[in-house]
Amino acid sequence: MNGTVSLSLVIHNHQPVGNFGWVIEDVYNHAYEPLIASLERHPRIRLSLHYTGPLLRWLIEQKPEAIERIRNLVGRGQVEIVGGALYEPILVTIPDRDRQGQLRLMRDELERQFGRRPEGAWLAERVWEPSLAWDIAAAGYRWTVLDDNHLRGASIPEDEMWTAFNTDDRGLRLTIFGTEQGLRYRIPFRPVDDLIDYLRARVTPDGRFVGMMGDDGEKLGSWPGTFEYCWSREHWVDRCFDAIEVNSDWLRMVTPSEWLAGHAPTGRAYFPTASYVEMTEWVLPPDENPVFTALLSAARESGDPSARFLRGGLWRNYAARYREINELHKQMLRTSDKVEAMAESPERAVALDHLYQGESNDCYWHGLFGGIYIVHMRMATLAHLIAAEDMADAARSASGGRPYGGRLLDADLDAVDEAVVCTPGQTVIVDVAEGGAISSWDLRASRVALGSVLRRRPEAYHRLLLEQAAHDERAATELAAGELEMAGAATAADGGGANAGQDPGAARPDATPKTIHDIVASREPGLARLLHYDRHERRSGIVHLLPPDQPPGADAFVRVAYRELGDFVEEPYGLDELTDDTVRLSRVGSAAIDGSSVPLRVGKTYRLTGSRTEPLLGLDVELASLAGAPLAVELAVEWNLNLMGGGHNPAAWYETPDGVRSPHDAAGELARASFLAFGNDHEGVRIAAEAQPATRFTWYPVETISNSEAGFERVYQGSSLLFRWPVNLAAGERRTWSMKFRVTETIDWAAVRAPGPGGSA
Repeated sequence: MNGTVSLSLVIHNHQPVGNFGWVIEDVYNHAYEPLIASLERHPRIRLSLHYTGPLLRWLIEQKPEAIERIRNLVGRGQVEIVGGALYEPILVTIPDRDRQGQLRLMRDELERQFGRRPEGAWLAERVWEPSLAWDIAAAGYRWTVLDDNHLRGASIPEDEMWTAFNTDDRGLRLTIFGTEQGLRYRIPFRPVDDLIDYLRARVTPDGRFVGMMGDDGEKLGSWPGTFEYCWSREHWVDRCFDAIEVNSDWLRMVTPSEWLAGHAPTGRAYFPTASYVEMTEWVLPPDENPVFTALLSAARESGDPSARFLRGGLWRNYAARYREINELHKQMLRTSDKVEAMAESPERAVALDHLYQGESNDCYWHGLFGGIYIVHMRMATLAHLIAAEDMADAARSASGGRPYGGRLLDADLDAVDEAVVCTPGQTVIVDVAEGGAISSWDLRASRVALGSVLRRRPEAYHRLLLEQAAHDERAATELAAGELEMAGAATAADGGGANAGQDPGAARPDATPKTIHDIVASREPGLARLLHYDRHERRSGIVHLLPPDQPPGADAFVRVAYRELGDFVEEPYGLDELTDDTVRLSRVGSAAIDGSSVPLRVGKTYRLTGSRTEPLLGLDVELASLAGAPLAVELAVEWNLNLMGGGHNPAAWYETPDGVRSPHDAAGELARASFLAFGNDHEGVRIAAEAQPATRFTWYPVETISNSEAGFERVYQGSSLLFRWPVNLAAGERRTWSMKFRVTETIDWAAVRAPGPGGSA
């Protein structure tokens, strides 16, 4: 064959901040280590490896022998190590100083570990904005990998994508490679011969084409069905490397830096704000997502050239779709400002590491799976931000500053101020204009984001679950009808055995695994029936007014089947008082009683007292009748609390006054009590909820149905606890009901100076 083509593989290996060690160990055994071993067996194969900071730290601590093996591969020129931002943030969402800090720390750490300064930088989720060219180049990197979606957005023809391009920003140049979809979807999901033929079609006499495949290393053994396919049964990876070696006369494997040493970028291009196409689908609202995906699919299948011009949504709109993501992001920005103000010291270095871990991208978006819905990762991300802010506030207090107290602050950047109260033991944010309710309740000593409970909301992929459930129901009906017909036939004919009708020559199912984009499965039956969507955000201190004659049970709240009489849930309150320990609010609204609108005033007073390890949060709710007639309702005050109790975690519990415990992800009720406790033993947190007068306690788990690599699953997001009182107000009467939460923390991470959540002090 005359001519050549080059292939460059950049394998991106990532484990999120806060992931379980046993999960990382499993992925290491099924994907990371087998690839290292295969490279050792194929010394002529050259590729690039990227390990993100959380995974790199785990390898250094848990698998030092793997670091040594990778170091040997680098030393003999077989592997190029790729850098990037240390804890894999979405660079465009963090401050400029943090972009440079994370990029340079990763660069220096890789040079220490492997003896080579990385020339290429991996870009998290390929989320690109043009200013990143300067950021990446200023940190000392020469190249990065974008998506072919970016290249189409830059009007680069399909047959010219197999090369490298120059781009620049503010006087600094960066080289861009585009990871090609045809290669990503063939490796390893198509036969090896198909991949070889695909590459052969790009051979040119001058060998000017390089096929770049930059993608997740986890798909080489960790995704469902891929271990057997890649390593234990089909041995796809070794067979692929064998085929590349056999065809080395025309097929050359190169690292990106090696390619650039012999080939200059072929042209100049400026790439639009974008990510890979699936990401631009996921960020769309649920009702728009299927419209876009159908248009794109139809255009691709028909070969319509307009497919290259179809664009999805903007990555930043995750903060618009999810209140929780926006508030996480803004908390990170506030924390970054506080850490930046710290004087240089060992404490600042630790706080900076916490901040950087809190910037890790995984919980700042949600796509086909994971993201903000993964509770233990979200709580770990928040724990790092709480730790960084706590250290910064302590440093400011020690130097004579005033970090604690109450203030008005536009905490979520919605142009409306929130009431923020910080004490050495807790931080509470009250959304005055949105129900006068608490959106964030952070415990500083234990670093538990107690108020982080996700709203149950529609997702585009829920449509797939509903369609699958409808299909299964139809199939079950048809099967039942068919079994009746077959039973009748068997009775008449008295023939046929257990294996009758089977084709002994039938081939076994295709052993090729599907990509995670094509898997539709459920981890338990009946999930479609558990899809329920909340009417409001999952804040705390929410005031409900409910019918007094038939008060709903826990199941009615789960199914959102209760009737709301008042307009006090998410409507704006007025701020009457804000001090260093008190937030006082009120709203004049109404309740719909027997077809009439009855005027009512609701007052709320939050009080924050107590010590660092024993903080106390109290809420008094006052109802004042403004009507000329008696008022009868049920007052229900809703609190949403996350104590990481998913999967019936035995460490997370509710405890009744007689000492009986139940899982924090189970429903329960006390008909009349003044006390209920809940907590998490592993986190060292116990909370005593007190009610005056005695109340009816109702609690139930807040569970979402989200997707994962293994399929649809039920995910604990927290627990909703309601204080419920019957209310009978005379005309013009006012009464007050009180709630207190006494927190006891047995762990103060700042005091013990031991590794906290995520592995840092």
